[in-house]
Amino acid sequence: MELRSIENANFSDARVLVRTDFNIERTRLGEIEEHFRLEIVKKTIDHILSYENVKVALLTHLGRPEGKMSEEFSVKSLVPALQAALGREVVFVPTCVGEEVEKALETLPPGSVLLLENVRFFPGEEADDRSFAEALAKPFTAYVNEAFSVCHRAHASVSALPKMLPSYAGFRLLQEIDELDRVRFSPAHPAVAVIGGAKIETKLPLIHAFEKNYDCILVGGKVANEAIDQKIPFGEKVLLPQDFAEGRLDIGPNTIAYYSQILKMAKTIIWNGPLGKFEEKPYNMGTDAILSAILETDAYVVIGGGESLAVVERANVMNKIGFVSSGGGAMLDYLSGASLPGLEALKTS
Repeated sequence: MELRSIENANFSDARVLVRTDFNIERTRLGEIEEHFRLEIVKKTIDHILSYENVKVALLTHLGRPEGKMSEEFSVKSLVPALQAALGREVVFVPTCVGEEVEKALETLPPGSVLLLENVRFFPGEEADDRSFAEALAKPFTAYVNEAFSVCHRAHASVSALPKMLPSYAGFRLLQEIDELDRVRFSPAHPAVAVIGGAKIETKLPLIHAFEKNYDCILVGGKVANEAIDQKIPFGEKVLLPQDFAEGRLDIGPNTIAYYSQILKMAKTIIWNGPLGKFEEKPYNMGTDAILSAILETDAYVVIGGGESLAVVERANVMNKIGFVSSGGGAMLDYLSGASLPGLEALKTS
């Protein structure tokens, strides 16, 4: 897929809106648990700010505020962690449209960036409203998408806005496509996919896609429970758990041993979704055991999905994974062969 690359843009004297995804895990006290999404935008922001007289604003969503202002979902709380991740001053703006954004851009100190308020506070975002996209675009002269994880959404800031400004894919988004294409089209064999999490309806297309060129698909989590309950037929490549922990909240010891043995032989591994209710002990055992088995292999490993990210970050093994995708639903859709509105808007032709 050929996308308009940030490498081909000249941002001198530009006002650049960068769509990011800082929809990150926080504790009940609001403390940030997931720093990965904050850190992966640094290369793109540093590149843009290397040009003369350029101003940068970051736009993101956080949670599901359903088109209403909410202190709980204000991105203002992210400022300290984002400043640490970027190594720059971050100036918060309590809206993402209108004169307040324009004034903030005018007074922004060199080398600093703006962080605009949660775009999902406005109903026009999820409605993919053209007039809202125009309001977002008005203060800017260029747009960069650095949020692969929302590219499957037909939202105003993802699919409509890029058509209104000179628009480019950021470095991380381009890397996501390259890495996912690698494991999608030309995996080294034996190639093994591990599919967990919930919502069988979202995982079925991915499982069927992997059946075409992967050697084995290991299924766990609620996906496995639903597949068994619904008696969904699969080919011989798809393996369901042999046993479970109490209440079917995790895969059992026989399944852990069987899946681990298969993973030992793999040359390519892609993993999306935990194998059980990992956030509650002792139902983290299956997920932790599979992660350990994956780390012991020499395979090229790609891991993605919000909960999978949480597992990897909590285990402090980010640097031991070949590639950690920021995408959850976007990763599922892309690997399944679906069209992603955010990518379509950035195509070169």
